[in-house]
Amino acid sequence: MQTEPILAIRGVSKTYASGHQALKSVDLDIAKGEIFALLGPNGAGKTTLISIVCGIVTPTTGTITVAGRDAQVDYRYARSVIGLVPQELSTDAFESVIATVRFSRGLFGKKRDDAYLEQVLRDLSLWDKRDAKLLELSGGMKRRVLIAKALSHEPDILFLDEPTAGVDVSLRRDMWRLVHRLRERGVTIILTTHYIEEAEEMADRVGVINKGELLLVERKAELMKKLGKRQMEIALSEPMTAVPPELAEWDLALIDEGHKLRYVFDAQAERTGIPSLLRRLADMGVAFKDLDTSKSSLEDIFVDLVEERAA
Repeated sequence: MQTEPILAIRGVSKTYASGHQALKSVDLDIAKGEIFALLGPNGAGKTTLISIVCGIVTPTTGTITVAGRDAQVDYRYARSVIGLVPQELSTDAFESVIATVRFSRGLFGKKRDDAYLEQVLRDLSLWDKRDAKLLELSGGMKRRVLIAKALSHEPDILFLDEPTAGVDVSLRRDMWRLVHRLRERGVTIILTTHYIEEAEEMADRVGVINKGELLLVERKAELMKKLGKRQMEIALSEPMTAVPPELAEWDLALIDEGHKLRYVFDAQAERTGIPSLLRRLADMGVAFKDLDTSKSSLEDIFVDLVEERAA
C-alpha cells in the first residue's frame, strides 16, 4: 500500500505582473524521508518553486499539500513543519550565533530547548562559535548558521536552496554528511543545486527543471541507467589524420591529436557495436595499444536533456 506523500504539488505555476512565467504547471510528489534534488541552471525556477512551497511567494495556480493539509489554508501548520535554508543570510550581524538560533526557534512558538540547540550547533561544528557575532564569521560558517536556524524548530521537511554555492569543498562534504544524518532521523530533504556532483552524491531521486518546466523526475539510479551512455576510447598505435570511411557506421570521433578514437554507445542496447568495430579495425590492420570504457555522469545526462528540449 502506497503511503501518502509528505509533500504534494499539483499544477503549481507562477506568472509575474511583468508577464514573465517563472514556473509552468509543476506536479511533484515527495515521499517522507527521501532526499530529492531539484537540478537546473540559474534562473530555471528552482528558488521560485521552493519559495511557493514555503509560503514566501504566492502561486498563480495550483495547490500544495503538506502532510495531508492544504499549505495555503493551513499555512501556520505548513510553516511549522518546513525548514528553509535560503541562499542569503538575512539576520542581525551583531547578534551571537546562539542568540540567532534561539530566536529562530522562538519564532515558531517552540519551547526553549538548549540541549537540542547545542546538538544542532555541534552537528554543524558551530558550538565553539556559539558566542561569536555573525559579522565575525567566515562565509562558510555563516552558511552553517543558516542551516542551524532552519533546524532550530525541528522541521519534518528541510529545503536547502543551493546549500553549497560558493563554499569550499570540505564544507560541501560536511554538509553532505549532515544531510545524511538528518535523513536517518526521518527528515525529508529537498535541495536545489546546479552542482551535478551534489545530486549524484546525495539524492534518491532527481528532478530536472529548466525555464520553469519540470522536464522529468526519476530515481537517480534509473535515470543513469535509462539515459546514461557509455564511451570507449581506443588508443591507437599509430596516429590517424582522419577517421577512415570504412568506419563511418560507428560515428567515431578522432581525439587527442589523432592518437585515440572515441566511440559512444548505449550500454542498454542489445547490440553495442563494439565486437564488430574491433573486428573491422583488425581487418583493416589498425593496431591499438589500449581500450578504456567509462559511463556518462549525471552532468552529461543533464546537458543532453536540456539541449534536447531546446532543439
